[in-house]
Amino acid sequence: MGILKQFWLSLFFGKRFYFFLTAVILLFVLSYGFYFLFNFALLALALVIAAILLDYFLLFFKHSPVSVQRLLPERFSNGEDNFIYWQVINHYPFRAQLQIIDEFPEAWQIRNFKIKLKLNPDEKTKLLFEIRPKNRGEFSFGRLHIFIKTPLQFVQRRKTFPLEEPAKVYPAFLRLRQFEFMAHITDPGNTGYKQVRKTGHSLEFEQIREYVSGDDIRSINWKATGRTGGQLMINNYSDEKSQQVYCIIDKGRTMKMAFEGLSLLDYAVNATLAMSSVAISRQDRAGLISFGDSAGDFVPANHRAMQMSVIVNSLYNLNTRFLESDYAFLHNLIKTRITQRSLLILFTNFESLTALGRQMQYLRSISQKHLLLVVFFENTALRTLASGNAQNIEGLYEKVIAEKFVLEKKLIVKELQRYGIAALLTAPEKLSVDVVNKYLQIKARREI
Repeated sequence: MGILKQFWLSLFFGKRFYFFLTAVILLFVLSYGFYFLFNFALLALALVIAAILLDYFLLFFKHSPVSVQRLLPERFSNGEDNFIYWQVINHYPFRAQLQIIDEFPEAWQIRNFKIKLKLNPDEKTKLLFEIRPKNRGEFSFGRLHIFIKTPLQFVQRRKTFPLEEPAKVYPAFLRLRQFEFMAHITDPGNTGYKQVRKTGHSLEFEQIREYVSGDDIRSINWKATGRTGGQLMINNYSDEKSQQVYCIIDKGRTMKMAFEGLSLLDYAVNATLAMSSVAISRQDRAGLISFGDSAGDFVPANHRAMQMSVIVNSLYNLNTRFLESDYAFLHNLIKTRITQRSLLILFTNFESLTALGRQMQYLRSISQKHLLLVVFFENTALRTLASGNAQNIEGLYEKVIAEKFVLEKKLIVKELQRYGIAALLTAPEKLSVDVVNKYLQIKARREI
């Protein structure tokens, strides 16, 4: 019974079967009025049955008609383009028509995926599919189904492969090399990074080198110049190293808001990963704090080789909560665990001055000992609505309300700056670039 059930589950009839079957039935119906058509109908029926049997034999005489292998990356990058590959081999002695249907993780909502192709005997091909995950965490691929047809196309065979395997989606890491490279170049150009003018020397001497046009003449080393017989030599300084940089992520309900498929928490996680990578590449010590209504993660600042792996694993399954974040807990955690003056980059979202006012006492207390940078998000949809033209009275009301919320965000920046707290208001899609730019400015101005 099991073999018979498996047979019926793997056998399907194609469109050509129903077309010819309909034609045969029509001939039998017409033969009631035109008797001479009856013999043609019998012949047509016999030919259709013979074609179906031949098609069935060609499809099912091989136990392993095709081979398929799904090739997944070791880890997916959240919010960035990733690639999945399928390697398919046709073992039939004829040209086969294939349709591949894969079972993607349910959370990815890929419902209409199918690939159609034709393969010659013993031909091997590699198929590619581009995907951009919108959620972090561990997901699971299911089985893979291949529907096979011969050139006759009367019936088709379904071959199912048990290729269940996990798919891990990590914070966006594909652009980390780009961020690390851009953090060290001296002429960013039009890449989105700002050229920062240094306001003075860093405290760490690096080397003595020859003077070139554009160098600060105040750094000329006259003793070294005298020993070279006239060639100007200059002292070269590097930014201070081994400074602590902590990225603090708010896991409260305000970070659940979504823009272009990603939540504000996802943008903050991706920016934290980029910021930590840049800080470590510049030999600073990167750390991580996450908090919500209860205790979160704390990764002590370090610049060891494995620090990025520790941070990635901490960010891997970070999720928002529905309650308001406890800033009193954050204040106590920083006070007891971070004893050295550090740069603290807080990723959060304040929608009103009232919301900021409830947490201002904790932010002011933190900023007294550390350099605190509060990063929150501009609502790009409201900005577009506020800058548009109203077409009617209802549109005018919406425009006025949008302008009020946009102004409120700017007032939050002013309120933070009034108490000496650095603030960065940015669009979600520009978050990583803007945060790295701000870090480079802070380093250049020796504010830590």
